[in-house]
Amino acid sequence: MADAAAKSRSFRKYTFRGVDLDQLLDMSSDQLVELFHARARRRFQRGLKRKPLALIKKLRKAKKEAEHGEKPEAVRTHLRNMIVVPEMIGSVIGVYNGKTFNQVEIKPEMVGYYLAEFSISYKPCRHGRPGLGGTAGRFIPLR
Repeated sequence: MADAAAKSRSFRKYTFRGVDLDQLLDMSSDQLVELFHARARRRFQRGLKRKPLALIKKLRKAKKEAEHGEKPEAVRTHLRNMIVVPEMIGSVIGVYNGKTFNQVEIKPEMVGYYLAEFSISYKPCRHGRPGLGGTAGRFIPLR
């Protein structure tokens, strides 16, 4: 029992492309963009439009209003094509899937991904028994 108390569990420190989380948060947007994949780089180089900036602003506000140690209020959005940036980490976002808003808590591992990847927009196909007319008529013996 004493061994278990002395040996505390160590967690693996998160890094994004070799850069740890603290450094990611301190980076300028230009340095951060260089770490992203080509499609994301192109998107940021062409400039953030009004809607993505408004989302980031709402996330900042929600984080600021949340009490220390509490999750911030969820911010709803239709911006499925928004790329997750380190500033969003810890926020809760309601991502629209065409029908409902799916709550997504942003974690460090999500940096560089699109919000849409965490809110599936279709119901996956379930392969079960064939429906009516699924097979050619069954053989029925004639006595």
